[in-house]
Amino acid sequence: MINAMDSFFESIAFPMEPIPSYGVFHISYTLIGFTLCAFAAWKLRKVSDKTANRILFSLGMILGLSEIFKQFFYFFVIENNSYSWNDFPFQLCSIPMYMCLIVPWLKPGKLQRGMYSFMVLYNLLGGAISFAEPSGLLLDHVFLTVHALIWHMLLVFIGLFVCFSKRGGNKRSDYVYATLTFVALCGVAFILNCFVQYGLKEKMNMFFVGPGKSPIVVFAQFSEWFGWYVNTPIYIFAVSLGAYIVFSIIHYIQNKHLPFSFKKAE
Repeated sequence: MINAMDSFFESIAFPMEPIPSYGVFHISYTLIGFTLCAFAAWKLRKVSDKTANRILFSLGMILGLSEIFKQFFYFFVIENNSYSWNDFPFQLCSIPMYMCLIVPWLKPGKLQRGMYSFMVLYNLLGGAISFAEPSGLLLDHVFLTVHALIWHMLLVFIGLFVCFSKRGGNKRSDYVYATLTFVALCGVAFILNCFVQYGLKEKMNMFFVGPGKSPIVVFAQFSEWFGWYVNTPIYIFAVSLGAYIVFSIIHYIQNKHLPFSFKKAE
């Protein structure tokens, strides 16, 4: 069975020269993808809660199944039949996979609203930034590149869909709930990192909060200069500030009643 799976994943491991950042494909895919996501999210903004739950759960299943496939690909192809804990799916952009599977089953309330708002203010931000700095998307295998491009574009759609339908991210309290969710997830990530690094003696840096050094531009330098324990609160503050900027834009558009306002039609 293992040999058969190994042979299968090796047979689809097509290497490729990474697509150039800011080239024709990258810019075209980003612009067309964002436009289609915005259009689809806007058209679906008035669907019932039942339909919205089905949409989100279906997207969660797509993300989840594709992630399982990717984990096998990493195991058999990239890591040569071993597991790297750095590939574990608990990064910031992995969280919608779990939330899309969970929120449809939650009763309306602060927990559900917090998850919705997190997908708007943090994952929409993360998805958009990934296309602005695409080194993590344009990889050296066809499957990994296609997976990363589709995955992060789905994050953009999910964030816009929840935002346009006003299920989260448009109230001041939403920013608070989303940020509390983010901080809690950072705490979980830190515990996982410590367990794997000190308990299993393996490398792991989920959410890039330490105790390993951050690989992110600028924050990598902070880690080098001051240590992870100084970089981590700076990083959490910076991401939270970015989410607040996203919230401020949404709040401004909603209250200024611009032509593309997110206010629900009466």
